[in-house]
Amino acid sequence: MGKAIRAQVRIILPDIGAFDPMPQTKHPSNAPQLLSSVTVARLPARQAHAHKGDFGHVLVVGGDLGTGGAVLLSAEAALRCGAGLVSVATRPEHVSASLARLPEVMCLGVRSANQLMGVLERASVLVVGPGLGQAAWGCSLLSAVANAERPQVWDADALNLLARTPLALPSGSILTPHPGEAARLLGIATEAVQADRPGAARKLARRYNSVCVLKGAGTLVAAPSGQLALCERGHPAMAGAGLGDVLTGVLAALLAQGLDAWGAACLGVWLHACAGERLGKKGRGLAASDLAPVIRELLEEHSACLA
Repeated sequence: MGKAIRAQVRIILPDIGAFDPMPQTKHPSNAPQLLSSVTVARLPARQAHAHKGDFGHVLVVGGDLGTGGAVLLSAEAALRCGAGLVSVATRPEHVSASLARLPEVMCLGVRSANQLMGVLERASVLVVGPGLGQAAWGCSLLSAVANAERPQVWDADALNLLARTPLALPSGSILTPHPGEAARLLGIATEAVQADRPGAARKLARRYNSVCVLKGAGTLVAAPSGQLALCERGHPAMAGAGLGDVLTGVLAALLAQGLDAWGAACLGVWLHACAGERLGKKGRGLAASDLAPVIRELLEEHSACLA
């Protein structure tokens, strides 16, 4: 275990023993559930007559000028984790490059929130924040997304904008802050978040009535009820740009396939961390785009497509 994980265990795990799966219906405890192949949810096997409409439609909103790659990382992760349909809403300037990179994705160029309305109605799960920016364009798109009653995954600049302008998130949503974003959302210093990561994760989950994934060494998943899970997997090679964008796509795909926010967050975090471990054996230079194919393999090992 790394230093950060050991610190969390000292705070909330004074007596570590065997951990059994903790269903969401149990009363919350100060001790977290440790994420493992046993404790995380499983996707059901697919029926022989299944079609793409059975597995949801993920819409990824973001990619301001200069950061168009972020939405593609999320979209590819959603595809590789089994979402039936994936759309991207981004700057018109990014459409051609997006389609060249991911021809499976439906890509919409939007200059204003008004152009987003049709695809918002068709999507079943929304991702907002990757590469969104904090200028007027990003603000208008975030407001439109927040008003859509769909399960959502908020990351990156969506969280920074949320810290400036409080909004109510739809039920069944997931927040994925890193420590700096968590600090801005709570109005405290990053050092204070790191000093009590379990407390910070639980506060965010309660404040926004959403599942909170507090990223970092020893990622934590917190529910509004106080339930807490700790991921002790991962690898230092994962310290790089874009890996959080991949995680948002994974979470959205799991939501689209029927898992609730808690189940999707726990399984998604575990898959993401285990993929980093597998790739980390090669050492430095892990790129975010390396993760999606490995996450696909891990998901199949854990939740086989066919019974």
